[in-house]
Amino acid sequence: MTAWRELGTGAARGVGHAPAAALNGTAPHPEPAAPWPGSWQPLGARYRTDAEGTHGTNFALWAPGAEAVELCLFGEDGRESRHRLAEQNFQTWHGYLPGVLPGTRYGFRVHGRWDPWTGARWNPAKLLVDPYARAIDGHYLAHDATCAAVRGWPERDVADTVRDNRDSAPYVPKAVVVHDDDDWYDDQRPKTPWAETVIYEVHVRGFTRLHPDIPPHLRGTYAGMAHPAAIDHLVRLGVTAVELLPVHHHVSEDHLQARGLTNYWGYNTLGFFAPHAGYSASGSRGQQVGEFKRMVRALHAAGIEVILDVVYNHTAESGVMGPSLSFRGVDNGGYYRLDRSRRGYADYTGCGNTLDTRQPHVIRLITDSLRYWVAEMGVDGFRFDLAAALARGGDGVEMHHPFLAAVSQDPLLSRVKLIAEPWDVGPGGYQVGGFPPLWAEWNDKYRDTVRDFWRGARPDVRELGYRLSGSSDLYQRGGRRPYASVNFVTAHDGFTLRDLVTYNRKHNEANGEDNRDGTDDNRSWNCGAEGESADPAVTELRARQLRNLMATLLLSTGVPMITAGDELGRTQGGNNNAYCQDTPVSWLDWSLADRPEWRSLLELTARLIRLRRAHPVLRQRAFFSGRATAPNGQRDLAWFAPSGREMTEADWFSPGHALGMLLSGAAMSERDQHGCAVRDDSFLLLLNGGHEPADFTLPGEPWASAWETVVDTALPGEPDAAHRALEGVPLGARSLLLLRARA
Repeated sequence: MTAWRELGTGAARGVGHAPAAALNGTAPHPEPAAPWPGSWQPLGARYRTDAEGTHGTNFALWAPGAEAVELCLFGEDGRESRHRLAEQNFQTWHGYLPGVLPGTRYGFRVHGRWDPWTGARWNPAKLLVDPYARAIDGHYLAHDATCAAVRGWPERDVADTVRDNRDSAPYVPKAVVVHDDDDWYDDQRPKTPWAETVIYEVHVRGFTRLHPDIPPHLRGTYAGMAHPAAIDHLVRLGVTAVELLPVHHHVSEDHLQARGLTNYWGYNTLGFFAPHAGYSASGSRGQQVGEFKRMVRALHAAGIEVILDVVYNHTAESGVMGPSLSFRGVDNGGYYRLDRSRRGYADYTGCGNTLDTRQPHVIRLITDSLRYWVAEMGVDGFRFDLAAALARGGDGVEMHHPFLAAVSQDPLLSRVKLIAEPWDVGPGGYQVGGFPPLWAEWNDKYRDTVRDFWRGARPDVRELGYRLSGSSDLYQRGGRRPYASVNFVTAHDGFTLRDLVTYNRKHNEANGEDNRDGTDDNRSWNCGAEGESADPAVTELRARQLRNLMATLLLSTGVPMITAGDELGRTQGGNNNAYCQDTPVSWLDWSLADRPEWRSLLELTARLIRLRRAHPVLRQRAFFSGRATAPNGQRDLAWFAPSGREMTEADWFSPGHALGMLLSGAAMSERDQHGCAVRDDSFLLLLNGGHEPADFTLPGEPWASAWETVVDTALPGEPDAAHRALEGVPLGARSLLLLRARA
């Protein structure tokens, strides 16, 4: 504290004392008339017409520690006028301004103590985006004036404690008043049951940016995503839901801007209610809201649900020397988890800060945002980035956390799809299998096991068996179902499917971090050559490996998630961390669909999804019992060694490269809506992840008297073969067979 006293205390001390008008290059407006009292709820900006026909907007900002709040309006010429909100109720500052119409840009300046040792970082020189803004306009430009403290202060031990009084308005986005005039009377939500769900993880911009059949001015936008050419591909493929990478309004970090890059993935949220303006073909002055709604309606009309990848664990404000754009300037200690010193943040996200879900208002912010996207924007579910951070209490991750309780009891949110990325970067943050009922989870154990098996690492059969059959070891307790496991082999983060069989090492040089970024634990295998190869033996093996991985994913019990472009052989050139590549590296290359080798992969993927949809035995709603439940003594699930005998306990705990998984359609435990037992065909899935071929003796009665081949990954097209029970079937090296029992 001695150093601070030497520098001076209170709001008067800092740098950059020039008035805001001088920095903006404009003269200040005359002092405007005081706003009407208005209402303290709802939070944010709400345009309305009163009984007398007066048009205007009510503004409300939760800022409990503030000493004063100014509402700042920006005209078409960029000039700023300031209106002090004099009313305060329940820690909320509010006021109503007649004549403020939709499309008006605005922000807040919040006055209060500057005392970083207690976490107080109010600085009215920083223009703040409304945390409840429905739309955001303009770009964040990396500039030292956006930081609440002085960057580059010579005394480093107190650098974050010296207030910067320069105006940030020229460098930061503005909130926009939006008129909620769009209804959903003609929207029909698909309401796809979990067990029938097939997810397609996709980036709005990257999916449509190069599509030749979408008009150029719509490519990379919500309107492009709603275009018939984009939707036709999804329908042809057969997926039931798109999981959109973050569409909350986000900005690019300073270090990316310095390298001429952007945060392409969008995991750097500024506005939890605002659709990202950069994905709008309609303009950014609030029109992106209606465009997003029309996209959702178009996808629903095609029978496709919309799931949002949401980032509530941290914000775009980074650490204490990051920009002060919204939450930090409204109430630093009210929104963020502070460390023990209260000068810095407890960072469980690796992004500089963590939202504090122990605070009731933070829980309200998140749940208000979720309800808004469901009720007013029409979405069908959410995938929560680093969800373990949202469940952190005072002593680690808590599955009875108030945030999880708030979501589970909410009459609206408890009916939509909820998916957790069940980890964060803090101690005890890995929580796969730990989330409560109602929640599904990204199952990285599935990813790692399947990758290991097909690259020849030979995990023990028990591990592979659990992953293929729904991961009952992770999800059966607590009343959860197999569809709690969202199975995936690839995701946006990591290699694409094609790169998984093409590269042993990451190649992230284009990111400008000397290839230090991105994981080194890829569990990939390049099939004998690093990078693209013209060797026919290598290319044939890679094509078969792609078919193996895709078939395994879509024939496993649980909810499969396909990464956009994997069905077409999309490559990122070995970049396994393309978060900053808004370039062809990340965009889907639609010309691949014209090449026979990739068109055949697309056709196989679509055929597997159709097969899954047609046969409930391939998408079980309940975990397997392994007991004889059919009249003929069949069990719902049985495991076979290549010799044709059922596997023993010793086999189950041994490494293996070949096994058979038999799913009995006659012994399913599922019942239909009338209480009748569901019956289906029986299927035998044979997998050989080894370097050598294997002969597999097919099971006989009571399972089947004959078998027919449905899928053979050794062939690029559809197979046509029948086999007698008890005969040997050759199973090629690194190949998969799916057989159907014939009566």
